[in-house]
Amino acid sequence: MATARPFRARRIAAIAGLLTAMAAAALMPASQVPTAAGPSPASAAAQSPPKWRMRYFYDEEKSSFEIADLQFPSNKRGLAVGVIVQGGHQRPAEVVTADGGAHWQMIHLEEPPLSLFFLNESLGWMVTTRGLWQTTEAGRNWRKLPHLPSPVFRVCFIDERNGFAAGPKKKMYRTRDGGQHWEPVAAAAEPPGNPEFSAYTWISFATPKFGIATGWNMPPRHQESLPDWMDPESAATRRDTPHLTYSLVTNDGGATWKSQAASLFGQVARVRFGPGGLGLGLIEYPGTFRYAAEVYQIEWKTGKSHTVYRDRRFAVTDIWQMPDGTAYLAGVEAVGQVRGVMPGKVRVLRSSADLADWTEMPVDYRATASRVMLAVPDAENLWMATDAGMILKLQ
Repeated sequence: MATARPFRARRIAAIAGLLTAMAAAALMPASQVPTAAGPSPASAAAQSPPKWRMRYFYDEEKSSFEIADLQFPSNKRGLAVGVIVQGGHQRPAEVVTADGGAHWQMIHLEEPPLSLFFLNESLGWMVTTRGLWQTTEAGRNWRKLPHLPSPVFRVCFIDERNGFAAGPKKKMYRTRDGGQHWEPVAAAAEPPGNPEFSAYTWISFATPKFGIATGWNMPPRHQESLPDWMDPESAATRRDTPHLTYSLVTNDGGATWKSQAASLFGQVARVRFGPGGLGLGLIEYPGTFRYAAEVYQIEWKTGKSHTVYRDRRFAVTDIWQMPDGTAYLAGVEAVGQVRGVMPGKVRVLRSSADLADWTEMPVDYRATASRVMLAVPDAENLWMATDAGMILKLQ
């Protein structure tokens, strides 16, 4: 097994390479980083600690609602998309609210959803297993856009016309007309590695000019044995190996991109930008690694970074940083020898702007999941969904 020193050196070098590319491209002043307006709630919290309370739960006999993504484009309008699983069948569906979670409506979808992106309260896009859909009513209506050149995992739009799509096989695309037509981003194919085992999975913009896409190249292990969940004893002793992590950085709104590749354990799962040129990055590690996840604070204008949280038993699956610097880590308690095999208790940690001390927040005791996701339309409305069909709000 690799010693701590080579692991740490390799990890720091990989992160430094990614952040150096970010710093080299980041020329926009920090004042242009978009932030949500409004103060954080304080008066109620002074009397009793805020708690993540259930606002929706799919509770139907012999079926479950597996949520794939959650978005709240405003404090009133929100939606969660996924599939209803019953026996061996799956039915794509979404639940939507127009009154801040007081009431929810289940709506049938035509294709299994993968992810959501919203530009404002009404206009959004949904990536499915078979294409891309657009809504102008916060999910209450969907129309399918022309077929993409290939499948994608996620989209991100700068404005109503200019957007980007990230997908498998080292593919990334750009649209200039709201998703009607797409063209390949040539820089996406530049990093080394077999395209068959490569993908871009995340896109995020700090300003209309500066953005980053992340991905990976992960060839299969030789002599692949049984899946981890069928052979946890062998999985627990199996040596993890590094693989290539990809990043694409733009400083001109996506007109040009600079590619980087570095050897790294785990996958860069999230990059979320915060106030004043700062942000958070999340690396998720495989189920047998010494840590479940690691969270970094990123100074994307300078390329500096440092670890702010890591834990063997807490699998962080989403991160968020508020305009005042307050940060939230959401995930699940790791269960068993091999993490990710069984659902665990949902946990949320909160830290002030210094990100030095983390406080556990109360969460509805019924919330268990394998993954959770956050959606924060403003400083007074924080939402969380589990892949087990529950939606919670911080109150």
